[in-house]
Amino acid sequence: MNQLQKLLQTIDVKASGKWIVLSILVGIAAGLGAILFSLASQVVTHFTLVHFAGYTPREAVGEHSIFGHVLENGGELLPWMIVVVMTVGGLASGWLVYTFAPDAEGHGTDAVIDAFHRKRGLIRARVPVIKTLASAITIGTGGSAGREGPIAQIGAGFGSVLATYLKLSPRDRRIMLAAGMGAGVGAIFRAPLAGALFAAEILYSESDFEADVVIPAATASIIGYSVYSQSLPEEIRFAPLFALRPELAPGSPLELLPYAVLALILVAVGIVYIKVFYGTHRLFALIPIPPHFKPAIGAALAGCIGIGLFTAFGQDGRVLAVLSTGYGTLQDALTDTTTASIEILLTVALVKILTTSLTISSGGSGGVFGPSMVIGGCLGGAVGRWFHGMWPTLVPQPETYAIVGMAGFFAGCAHAPFSTIIMVSEMTGGYELLLPTMWVSTLCFMMMRRWKLYAKQVPTRLESPAHRGDFLVDVLEGLTVKEVYDRARSILRIPESMPLHQIVHALSTTKQHYFPVMNEQDEMVGIFSADDIRVYLYDETIWQLATANDVMNPNVVSVTPDDDLNVAMRAFTAVAIDELPVVDPENHRKLLGTIRHKEMIAFYNRRLMEYKKSQEEN
Repeated sequence: MNQLQKLLQTIDVKASGKWIVLSILVGIAAGLGAILFSLASQVVTHFTLVHFAGYTPREAVGEHSIFGHVLENGGELLPWMIVVVMTVGGLASGWLVYTFAPDAEGHGTDAVIDAFHRKRGLIRARVPVIKTLASAITIGTGGSAGREGPIAQIGAGFGSVLATYLKLSPRDRRIMLAAGMGAGVGAIFRAPLAGALFAAEILYSESDFEADVVIPAATASIIGYSVYSQSLPEEIRFAPLFALRPELAPGSPLELLPYAVLALILVAVGIVYIKVFYGTHRLFALIPIPPHFKPAIGAALAGCIGIGLFTAFGQDGRVLAVLSTGYGTLQDALTDTTTASIEILLTVALVKILTTSLTISSGGSGGVFGPSMVIGGCLGGAVGRWFHGMWPTLVPQPETYAIVGMAGFFAGCAHAPFSTIIMVSEMTGGYELLLPTMWVSTLCFMMMRRWKLYAKQVPTRLESPAHRGDFLVDVLEGLTVKEVYDRARSILRIPESMPLHQIVHALSTTKQHYFPVMNEQDEMVGIFSADDIRVYLYDETIWQLATANDVMNPNVVSVTPDDDLNVAMRAFTAVAIDELPVVDPENHRKLLGTIRHKEMIAFYNRRLMEYKKSQEEN
């Protein structure tokens, strides 16, 4: 590793393959992490839900199980044993997280976003390990959670740890963190392009991208996807996660109208989802018990709700999609128009909001992308079936609404329309539906800008603490010294021959701190501060002997009116003073005035607020 570190330090970032090497390493780690996480989840499911409760969660067609018999029930289904298994799983997950890595709690992606913006890209080495175990337990025991959050934090954690070990800069560490996040998501959902875009887009709540992340994330995502796909059987290795009927195709342009109605419904349910999710989080925060036990309470409540529905619907296994990933019922919404009724789809969509909130907002470890796909897909499927019953000629293929619903719902909630459109297209292979998917996703994104599922997102790069220095430079470079310094300021100028005792008396009559020293031609030959004079105050013998020429600094750092404020900022930093002389560009000894550091910052802040206001108005 030390040899790799030395090699990377000698490589020029812009002209060589440094980022290719780093991205490949991150991609390999993310791909292996996705394999381990997937295997761990299946092992937990097999030895808990299947073994004790006789229940096997239904999955999408493209899923692969290492246990050949897992696709069938392991025995007699014991509904209430599911609640017991989920409660024990929540207890184990909570103990792991809050004992060893409290920053691994929750849905993961928000923690990565926060680390990017506010923690210099730092993630502790133990977090990916604890996140893998805790999330595998949560999902494997039936918790209503997704895989994107855990694998995002796993991949991002490795990228951050590797960057820290190689002693890379905070900027490079942030890029590797984001690349690891994209690689993990791209691998486990078999959507490498979407993974790269997700890493660049999910950081912001407005339509902004982290451009520096795209190429490293794309490289890492390709590698992560390639590594993960090697763990799959050949027949599904390059197949999408969800299967579709081959005859699905876009309908009439008039169908954009019912799709717009779908967008309105998705927005309304999305707002409810976000409010319930964070409302549940606040309620659990009020419970006066150690946080280790809260995920068990959330899991037990979610399990009870799931079993209650199962009983109410005559033990129809489709409603159990409110637990675990729920991908099986979502697959029905995409392909089965006969048995997946409107009632079942609506019930799953709405109740999964509550079970997901109980599972994750209680402190359980899991992602929100998977549940969002199920909620949006089932809701879209139900709306599509209703429109098909009303206008079968206008809406001949109701399954398409499930696909569009998946994309639109998460695009609005997560404020990530571009990556979500690509993600759903790659997960389903439904590229023919790009037009309605873009239409609904864009509408949802625009209408849900006030609400966001990822609380740690910042609006744009301008508001990101990670880029505060970048925008300081950008704004300062657009402003000049002549816009700030006060030409009319009365400056006390000291002749170079003035005795020190006269200087002391002159200083007592002014609040000025820095004093230019002038020669007989009224040219500036030096500068001194009031602090420079204080060292002579208790030696009166020097007062009569020394002059301004003896106490001044002849190496004057100055700026001209045409210099931009970034030049002035560097000058302030270089000499560590609070005031600089402003001189004529043609004659640097001709004093025009002074510029103060605090006045320059105040001017910068005013311009920055004006810029933010104009951005909001536009």
